[in-house]
Amino acid sequence: MLIYDIILAGYINYKEENMQVKFKAFTLYSVRRFIMVSVAAFVMALNINTFVNAGEIVPGGFTGLALLIQECFRKFFNIQIPFSVLLYVLNAVPAVVCFKFVGKRFTIFSCIMVFLTGILTDCMPPMFIEYIRVHDTLLSAVFGGLINAVSVSMCLFADATSGGTDFIAIFISEKYGKDAWNYIFVGNCVILIFAASLFSLEKALYSIIFQFATTMVLGSLYKGYQKKTLFIITSKPDEIYPLIRDTTRHDATAFKGVGMFRNSEKTMLYSVVSATEDERLIGAIKQIDPDVFINILKTDHIQGRFYKQPKD
Repeated sequence: MLIYDIILAGYINYKEENMQVKFKAFTLYSVRRFIMVSVAAFVMALNINTFVNAGEIVPGGFTGLALLIQECFRKFFNIQIPFSVLLYVLNAVPAVVCFKFVGKRFTIFSCIMVFLTGILTDCMPPMFIEYIRVHDTLLSAVFGGLINAVSVSMCLFADATSGGTDFIAIFISEKYGKDAWNYIFVGNCVILIFAASLFSLEKALYSIIFQFATTMVLGSLYKGYQKKTLFIITSKPDEIYPLIRDTTRHDATAFKGVGMFRNSEKTMLYSVVSATEDERLIGAIKQIDPDVFINILKTDHIQGRFYKQPKD
């Protein structure tokens, strides 16, 4: 009985220590996410108050729609509606849907981003804004798009989004397994056409430059949505496949062949992984087989089952 009590006490202590370690790691991770989201909100609010407003640019998504509605009320009805109010109203329904179907903590941190962006945009000191603002439309479009991409990337690295159309795109992707970004692009085009008809074609064209700069820089900074195809020619497939499976949770297909130079049996493992996983995976594969040959291709589109880590 005494031995049983000692074993039970040791097991309980082990579980408590393990839970404390997990709780500490979770807390640090949450703090890091909050800091990154807060900085991203500040950067986005600063960008809206400087480059976007100075160039009279209409960004994509709900941010651009909120700014467009705000400008319409100011120009045609002489009514000043706070940007934060419009942003919160537009994001309300998509946020509720994502909270229910995508992930609770993911949605909460995204809502923190939206909330802080709205408040900071409306409350940023005018003197601070005028000191940074650039009174050149082309410079505003290019550098505003670049800064916007930095802000959005910080959100994505914090496992959150800047809200708006990202909520819609991620919900459709998680729920139905379909890519909604083409539809989002069409929606942005409609917003720009509406802006061109109400104000000027010139501002709409500069807004396209803004969105193009955002897309190009975002694609370079964040690769979470990109995929890579790996053709791995090795003599140690039984050791490398478990590494692929355990590291990335993706599968692989083996093809038997012969290395013609040395007339030796080889196996080609074919696998598709996330672009954020390929470098770490390739380094681990080289440790197992220093003579491995790997061909890496960029993958634009795939059909079939592909593991996606669920949102928390």
